[in-house]
Amino acid sequence: MPKSKGFTLLEAIVALVLIATTGVGLLDWINSNFIILQRVKASQQRQEAVRNALIFMESVNPLEEPQGEKTVGVQQYRWQSRTIYPPKSGLQANGAFSIFEVSLYDTEMQVSVENQVIARFTVRQVGFRQVFTDTSEDN
Repeated sequence: MPKSKGFTLLEAIVALVLIATTGVGLLDWINSNFIILQRVKASQQRQEAVRNALIFMESVNPLEEPQGEKTVGVQQYRWQSRTIYPPKSGLQANGAFSIFEVSLYDTEMQVSVENQVIARFTVRQVGFRQVFTDTSEDN
């Protein structure tokens, strides 16, 4: 029997099947990692958008501006406030009435980027407005 050198056709096919199977498994693993990475990126984008929206809402007084829309950078904020407690006179620490009227609101927020909604949440806010002028003088 003559000894053959090199691969036989059957050995080459088996080697190709093993390489292809390993390659498919590796590509599937890489693809699932890309999908996970995209989800993490979207989650981080939502968290950043919510954080920015909360910072923005600190400047919004729901008693004066109960609803609105504002674009800051690439993010669009849309809000609608609902009164929980109607406006009433505020109290100072000593029990005297303050010069402000206050009320409590639940504000529904919607954050969009490029007209795609990426976050919706509710924030509870205090609304206020000055109703009296402080006429007391400090001596």
